[in-house]
Amino acid sequence: MKRPELYSLKGEKRDIGSKSTSSLRDELKIPAVLYGPKVKENIHFSIDESDIEKILSVSQTKLQKLTIDGKEYETLLKKVDFDPVTDRALHADFYLLDSKTPVKLRVPIRLKGIAKGVRDGGGRVLQPLRIVNVKVLPETIPAMFELDITELDIGDSLHVSELDMEGIVPLDNPNQTIVTVVPPKSESAFTSALEEEEELLEEVVEGEELAEGEEAPEGEEGAAGEEESEEKE
Repeated sequence: MKRPELYSLKGEKRDIGSKSTSSLRDELKIPAVLYGPKVKENIHFSIDESDIEKILSVSQTKLQKLTIDGKEYETLLKKVDFDPVTDRALHADFYLLDSKTPVKLRVPIRLKGIAKGVRDGGGRVLQPLRIVNVKVLPETIPAMFELDITELDIGDSLHVSELDMEGIVPLDNPNQTIVTVVPPKSESAFTSALEEEEELLEEVVEGEELAEGEEAPEGEEGAAGEEESEEKE
């Protein structure tokens, strides 16, 4: 489990309404707010847009040493709102960490190594779960979870329960699959076609047996006897 980096960030305190958000964005700054269990009144400030881009450039949890008016805060970037058209950051929420208060967050999962089933059998790695939800104290916040998939053969999987969760409370189902190794696409398609052909052949054989008057499946014999009685009448 990798520990997060501490990113130094400088904010400029602002009063609501003192400067329009559009004016801030013209200066390549974005409005932000600091909140948390130890914050009596939310602190509104602005930060450089480039700082948000740097924080988000790597897919892992990053903590911030935020300085506002000479005072330092250890924070976690909780949420960023984006413009749906330009994809530029519009607003950011920072959470002030408290050493005794657990925080809920989403932690990315990174795969490590080349699976045996890929290396030796030409299989494919599928990762249906890339982010896991956890609850954790600030001192044990992970930057990411790493999973070594080197020994996975075709048909093998790893689940949430196999993550290193020491001191961490998982909020997702422990049986949820993170990664699995499946057969090569061509082999998978060939196997599927064979199974369909076998099922079709079984249906044809069963139909022929009934047509020849052999034993009917359980539960159908009575119905056949009733039809014969009606025909005799």
